[in-house]
Amino acid sequence: MSSRLASMTGYARADAMFGPARLRVELKSVNGRGLDIRTRLASGLDAFDIQIRQALSQGLSRGSVNATVSLDRQNTSGAVSVNSAALETILAAISALSDRVDARRPSLDGILALPGVLAVEESSDIDEEGLEPVLMAAVRQAIAALQQSRLEEGARIAEILSRQLDTIAELVERADAHPGRSREAISVRLAQQVQSLRQEADISPDRLAQEALVLATKADIQEEIDRLRAHIAGARALLSGSGAVGRRLDFLAQEFNREANTLCSKSNAVELTAIGLDLKAVIDQLREQVQNIE
Repeated sequence: MSSRLASMTGYARADAMFGPARLRVELKSVNGRGLDIRTRLASGLDAFDIQIRQALSQGLSRGSVNATVSLDRQNTSGAVSVNSAALETILAAISALSDRVDARRPSLDGILALPGVLAVEESSDIDEEGLEPVLMAAVRQAIAALQQSRLEEGARIAEILSRQLDTIAELVERADAHPGRSREAISVRLAQQVQSLRQEADISPDRLAQEALVLATKADIQEEIDRLRAHIAGARALLSGSGAVGRRLDFLAQEFNREANTLCSKSNAVELTAIGLDLKAVIDQLREQVQNIE
């Protein structure tokens, strides 16, 4: 079955150079009821938050999406200074330990390599006008990669859903062909129930006829079988299509469950009830998978 369903789970990354600086856009998405976008941008990039959100909203319709944009200023020419307070603390600790620990005193380059001793003052000035096309091109590239990732995961889920629908269809046909659904079996059971009602001394003929009609109606599961078949056809049509169909599939899964419950309640045979319970189990598995679809 050909499918273009998209999962809501995916990951993508895109890199770009802006002068000596490296831009990195990372996108992670998981299941969500709607489209929930959270951004974490490097210092100085807050001005692009709205544009990034708009691009994500245009490319995705559902899912909880985390967008991270980092800016690595390589070969920075910022000034380097010594954190005097941190250096004094380290030297004092070395002096205090020198009499207690028999070890070689650390070298200057070793001390300077310790975290917090040297501070690099990076320039916070960013050419926003020049950065915008580079950044947004990287964002669009990451979105396209995320869409592809979600499509690939969606294809795998579609295969699982297709097999589950095949199982549901098989169970529906077994229920339809069950001997307990035959006219003779229903007539025997109805006759037994009517006979039980006749034993009530005060029951009227009209009441008896009404009860018999109710019993006959309850014994008929043809309507449930027809609806289940229609739901199977509808689900398969959605699987073979494209676009955001997750909510419609979820609705169909609920309808599947409702019909399976009714079939179980109307069942007049242990084997038919067992088929209904098997249906419910597969439908629950179907619903779990559907929650992943965009």
